[in-house]
Parts: sequence; C-alpha cells; structure tokens
Amino acid sequence: MDDILNVSVKIVLAILVGGLVGWERASKRHSAGLRTFMVVTLSTAIVMMLELYLHDKFGASIYILSAAAIIAVSSVAVNSIFFSAKNQIKGLTTSATLWACGVIGLIIGAGYYLVAALALAGLYLTISVMPTLEEYLKNRCNHFEVQAELNSATNLPDFVATVRELGIRIDEIELNPAYVNSGISVYSVALTIVSGELKKYKTHKEIIEALKSLEYIRYIEEMN
Repeated sequence: MDDILNVSVKIVLAILVGGLVGWERASKRHSAGLRTFMVVTLSTAIVMMLELYLHDKFGASIYILSAAAIIAVSSVAVNSIFFSAKNQIKGLTTSATLWACGVIGLIIGAGYYLVAALALAGLYLTISVMPTLEEYLKNRCNHFEVQAELNSATNLPDFVATVRELGIRIDEIELNPAYVNSGISVYSVALTIVSGELKKYKTHKEIIEALKSLEYIRYIEEMN
C-alpha cells in the first residue's frame, strides 16, 4: 500500500510540475505547450522509478534508462527549435526548459522532493521573471542587430549614411536571400552604438523608432 501511495504521489507531482511549466510556455504561445511538458516530466519520473526498482530488485547500478530518457528528451527539445521567416532562431528557451523538466522528473522519480521543489522554483523564476531583466539589459546594450526592409537596394547607401550620422557603426550588412525577387530588399544589419550621447540616453527601441520614420524603410525590427 505504501508503495502504491509513493508511486501515486510521484506521478501526481510530475504531472503538476510539467503542467505548471507547460502552462507558462503555452501562455506565451511557444511551440512546446502544456501537454508536452506534462508528458516529458511524467515519463522521466516513471523511468527513474523503474530504474530504482531494478536497482533494488537486481542490484543494477548503471542508470541506462535515465540516460536514455534524457537523450530522448533532448531530441524532442531540439525539434522545438526553428528558424522564423526572418531567419531568427526561435524556441531555444523552450527547448532548454523542456530538457530541465525532464531532469526534474528524474529527481521526482528518485524521491528528492525538496530538491525538485527548489529546482522548479529556480526554473520558473528564470523563465517567468528573468525575461523582463533580460529585455531591459538587451535594450541598453551597445551591440544589436536589426532586420530592415527597404523599398529598393538603391536606398541602402542612404540608410548607411543616416545610421552613421546618428553615431552608430555598421559592423555587418547581409542581404536576406529569402526576399530576392520579392520587390523589396531585406537586410540583416549588425550595429554598434559609438556615440556617447546615444549610449547614455537612447534605447534600441527609440533608435529603431527613429529609423522607422525614414521614407524608404518599409519595416525595421530588432532581431533576437
């Protein structure tokens, strides 16, 4: 009876943990959502329980199943990474979070509930609170990259000249081949703020808003 209760507690906890993290990801419309996280956390918890059973029953001391489970979760996590239409990598955080949930599932399966609770708290804090701080710091970094859609390739020299006049160095410009023959010219532009005034008073968003006012720019945004 105690064994059944112990297993039931671990399964419920694994589902709750996966559900909580999955809900956070799904609420932000990320590729791996509620059910994916629940299944991953539950499956790794079950694998660890089976591993411990085999250890007690047959004295097995090499945790092959747990290692295989983490490799499998890693494969699923990699598949949640993709390139957007603008050639930006998406899903890295969700991929890492999925892998972390798999590890927490193993911890729950092993019965280390306090460790699992602390790991969950740290993980949830990282994915729900830290993005605000990350955005704040990134928006004030001297280096950033934008994707600019120009009306024509002939507008590129004017764009370069304007950016330099603002006190920004252009480190690299790359034509996006996905938009060739589309009627517009799209460039990925790596920038570095060199003006002391810009460094002190202007954020990336304010600089981009200023560039949006240029008549030959159809659209411009910062790349992640």
